[in-house]
Amino acid sequence: MRQQSPLMLGLAMLVLAAGTMTVADPASAEEHSKVEMAAAATVTIHDAIKTASEKVPGTVIEAELEEKHHRLVWEVEIVSPEHKVMEVHIDAKTGAVIDVEEEKEKSGRLKRPRS
Repeated sequence: MRQQSPLMLGLAMLVLAAGTMTVADPASAEEHSKVEMAAAATVTIHDAIKTASEKVPGTVIEAELEEKHHRLVWEVEIVSPEHKVMEVHIDAKTGAVIDVEEEKEKSGRLKRPRS
């Protein structure tokens, strides 16, 4: 059986390690971004949900902190009594309601028939 040279073994390990780091980096950067956004928000998710619920009656199904148009925003999704999904955008620094709009259908999502 032929023995591998230490140089070849070291090179293989370096290539493997570099590939592993490249794969892990995007997730790490995304998590870091979420931490930075959460630290910058002065309005809590609880307060954003409360404000959105006062603006649009219904059931809250999702709340997410996002950056839109260079602004930190809470996007709270509410199913209205009319069975429409409404998005309430709230400024994450001031707590002011920016706007309310009906959610646009996202591609790739299946729409279930109502019974």
